[in-house]
Amino acid sequence: MGIFSNILSKLGFGDAPQAVMAESAPVSAAAATVVAPMAMGVVDVVAKLEGMAAQHAEKLNWKTSIVDLMKLLGLDSSLAARKELATELACPADRMADSAQMNMWLHKTVLQKLADNEGNIPKELL
Repeated sequence: MGIFSNILSKLGFGDAPQAVMAESAPVSAAAATVVAPMAMGVVDVVAKLEGMAAQHAEKLNWKTSIVDLMKLLGLDSSLAARKELATELACPADRMADSAQMNMWLHKTVLQKLADNEGNIPKELL
């Protein structure tokens, strides 16, 4: 199971990712296949994350930080894990070379993919 699958699962999207890379041997991002989103019912992502944040001991800014979003979900937020997620979501190579650029791309892309999977994400976060 990929990291984005874990994100979907932690947010109650069901057990199968719908807008992530098809499982296969490692390939270049350009040659990877993306599975089309499939409707699973609207998930109020903001409400779930706000609820989790209220219960979390550490103050996390999940609305702007991929590291904080991953921490809030109880996932590994290390650089290695973020690079794995970036590869899984086909991050452009130029963004992967700069961790700050990769992090911004990842945050925006994860929120967009949640929205693509019927996640209720406000436009100002996309």
